[in-house]
Amino acid sequence: MTISPISLAFKKSRNENRPALLTYTVAGDNTKKKSLEILNSISNHADICEIGFPHNTPIADGGQIQTASYRAIKNGIKIKDVFQIIKKFKNNKNTKPIILMGYFNIIYQYGQNRFLEKCKKSGVDGLIVVDLPWPDNMNFAKKCKKNSVSFVQLLSPTTSKLRMKKIIKSSHDMIYYISMLSTTGGKLKVSPKKILKSYHKIKKIVKNKNLVIGFGITSKNISFFKSADGCVVGSEICSKISKSIKNKQNPVTNVGNMVKNLREKLL
Repeated sequence: MTISPISLAFKKSRNENRPALLTYTVAGDNTKKKSLEILNSISNHADICEIGFPHNTPIADGGQIQTASYRAIKNGIKIKDVFQIIKKFKNNKNTKPIILMGYFNIIYQYGQNRFLEKCKKSGVDGLIVVDLPWPDNMNFAKKCKKNSVSFVQLLSPTTSKLRMKKIIKSSHDMIYYISMLSTTGGKLKVSPKKILKSYHKIKKIVKNKNLVIGFGITSKNISFFKSADGCVVGSEICSKISKSIKNKQNPVTNVGNMVKNLREKLL
C-alpha cells in the first residue's frame, strides 16, 4: 500500500525527533504571483503547507486571516487561481504536502466531484472543511478517499469521548485538534500545559494516527508543544505578510525567515 505524502511528512519529522510544522497562508495573498513565492519560501522549512480558500464570510477565521482573505479577494482571486497556484507549486517538483482549507459552500457550488477532480489534478493532498463536521462529512470524506485526497477530521475541547472515537475511526491521515473555543489567531485562553494534557488524553485514543494542534499557536509558545505530532501556525504568518506589505518590505523573505525560526524552535 502506498503511503500518502501527508503520512510521509509525519514519518520524516518523527525520525528527526520533532513535531511536524504545518503552516497556513491564504491563496492569492497578496497577489497570485506573490502567494506562490511565499508558498515556495515557506516550503523550505515547513513539513506540510495549508492553503486557505479566500472567503468573505468565514466562521472560524480571526482578524488576521480575514484581512489576508480580503486582500486576495480584492485582487480578484478565483477558484481556478487557487488550483493554479497549487499546480505551479507542485510542478516545481516540490514534494511538500498541500492541504486545502475552506468552507463547504464553495465546494457545493462548484460541484463536489468536479472540485475533487481539480484537487487531484492540481496536486492537493488533503482537505480541511471547517463547516462540514462529522457525521455530515462522511459521504464527502469517502469521495475524497476515492480521489486520493485525505479528509482531515476536526476535534475540539468539547468533543465527547464517544463522538471522538467515532470521528477518529472515520479519519484518514491526520486529525486536527482545535486547542480552544475561539476563532484562529486568538490568544490561548488556557495554559499550554493544560492544552497538552488534553492533547495527550486524546492521543491515547487516537493511538497511531497523526494528531496536530492548531489555533493560538505562535512563535512565542510553539516550543511548549514539542511532544505533539504536529503544530499549526497560521494567523501569525498572515499577520507577518500584512506588516511586510504595510512597511513596504518583502513578505517572501520575512515569512521565510519566520517559518525557519519556527522550525528551529521545534528541534
